[in-house]
Amino acid sequence: MSHDLHTLPELATRHSATELIRLPPGTDVPLTPRVRRLIDTPAMRRLSGISQLGLVRLVYPGAGHSRLEHSIGVYGVALEFLTRLSSNDRFSRTTSAVDAEHFLAAALLHDVGHWPYCHPLEDIRLEGLVDHESLAREAITQGPVAEALEKDWKIDPSRVADLIEGVAESPSEKILRSMLSGPIDVDKIDYLARDSLHAGVPYGRNFDPHRLVASLCLNEAGDAIAISDKGKTAAELMVFARYVMFSEVYWHHAVRSATAMLQRAVYSVCDKLDWPALYLANDEQWGRALTQSTGTQSTGAQSTGASPSAELVSGIFGAERKLYKRLAQYSLLESPEIYKKLARQPYAWLVGCAERLADVMASQIGSVVAPHEILLDTPPMKLEVQFNIEVYSPKRDRYRPLGDVSPVVKTLAREQFDDYVKRVRVFAHPRIAPLLREADIDHLVSKAIGEN
Repeated sequence: MSHDLHTLPELATRHSATELIRLPPGTDVPLTPRVRRLIDTPAMRRLSGISQLGLVRLVYPGAGHSRLEHSIGVYGVALEFLTRLSSNDRFSRTTSAVDAEHFLAAALLHDVGHWPYCHPLEDIRLEGLVDHESLAREAITQGPVAEALEKDWKIDPSRVADLIEGVAESPSEKILRSMLSGPIDVDKIDYLARDSLHAGVPYGRNFDPHRLVASLCLNEAGDAIAISDKGKTAAELMVFARYVMFSEVYWHHAVRSATAMLQRAVYSVCDKLDWPALYLANDEQWGRALTQSTGTQSTGAQSTGASPSAELVSGIFGAERKLYKRLAQYSLLESPEIYKKLARQPYAWLVGCAERLADVMASQIGSVVAPHEILLDTPPMKLEVQFNIEVYSPKRDRYRPLGDVSPVVKTLAREQFDDYVKRVRVFAHPRIAPLLREADIDHLVSKAIGEN
């Protein structure tokens, strides 16, 4: 089987490919003709118009890289995974060349169902919203992508979609799924470093992906990837990189302010939006459709009498950035009582709670506070993948969870990751925030929770 893997065109020509794509910060990803044809399908080309980080650009202006760039980067990491694991006897006995082809296609196509801002909007679980994994299946199993997979690759589009959606039954499928979405996977290795690079921060690049890939092996059960003890330090650094990227970039308070504004605006006009068209839109088309649906002025002006949703959309996409101000934030460590009452609650419940808090604050300051002028941003119901991976010691012929051999991982990843990097925050309209400067926000929040 190991020989079969090396005969794959993508692995056989990896170091001698005549066509390369250059990705920042100067990495060449080799392409075969059949990979190029997949990249050139309309479903993949659309990703060039969808930013990887969405609203993060409002805080880190350089973070405008596309999901297409990321997808090609993930494919490049997938080549490295297969090259390393093809020399592992246990992997080679389990995984065929056809299995590897399905994995490479899934790595390249894993984001094909994404649409602008889909992650924060999927977090609030709007009724009738189709998740991006299901949209990926639709894009992969019909049309030009399916034709390319069947004609050029001679593989089953449905099985590619299964890997992306997490459907895995056989040992080989479980291994490939862990390589695509797990504690150490091709997606995380690319996005941590790439997002960090474009945001202009060092946090996501302070780990050694080459050392990590070089240490890949299979776990004790033989149904997922693991690392040898030579990769332990690299894995620890990756855990910390992920922790800091969430803390300082993905869940930066201003990013979450814009996110809360977008969620509330879309929640208010959900039934007015043409969702089938939005699923196929790029960033520009999506922003235009939302602006039109909310009646937002093209100038971005937040005029008197504007609808609540229009004012929210204008503050994000208008000519003048006008984000809500942070009044308070609560973590599990510092404010466990408030945090536990608000974290991972249904979005409709949070909207009601925020509206009640607006009434409480209006009484406090003796001025009208509109229901949409106070927003609650909380960790969503869906949890992040935990960093639970086995470490193999060849000298002892023993497998142990990384958390058992690493105090860093035990602290940052063994406990619920979301509870330590995602905070509960209260945001207020810029008009309201100064009026509440002297108020006891904790008391007001506790009162609103109690009365909601």
